[in-house]
Amino acid sequence: MKVIQNLWFEKDMEAAINFYTSLIPGSAIEWISTIPADTPGGPAGSVKIASFTLGDQRYMAIEAGPLDPFNHSFSIMVECDTQAEIDRLWDVLKEGGSTEQCGWLRDRWGLSWQISPKRLDELMKDPDHAKAKRVTEAMLKMVKFDIAELEAAAGG
Repeated sequence: MKVIQNLWFEKDMEAAINFYTSLIPGSAIEWISTIPADTPGGPAGSVKIASFTLGDQRYMAIEAGPLDPFNHSFSIMVECDTQAEIDRLWDVLKEGGSTEQCGWLRDRWGLSWQISPKRLDELMKDPDHAKAKRVTEAMLKMVKFDIAELEAAAGG
């Protein structure tokens, strides 16, 4: 049994998955095709489908016109080891999109992403509850995460 996320794009699916796979190391497009039969999304050949990986996660995608837009109920979370990784992903994903509190952004296709430092998870799980609270309060004030600021909050 396999679990695979599926993303529905109104348009530009191929551009989106080419962009996504170029950003995340270990990613690749496995295949892109069209559905050779008429579908509710359009006539034969007009609906595109694809299979790709982002890091160690498998995805399918479909481009079949408007249905339901992406929303916060599904996001892709990328856990970064360094501030440089956070900055790089943040800067390219936000182009044509919008940024939000707590490390969230929407890309130009409307897909929600969470760009988060691995260190944040460690700091928030600290057994010292006062330390974890300071980190959480600092995190809640941030848009793009800053590891140095989180570490400073942890230190008091």
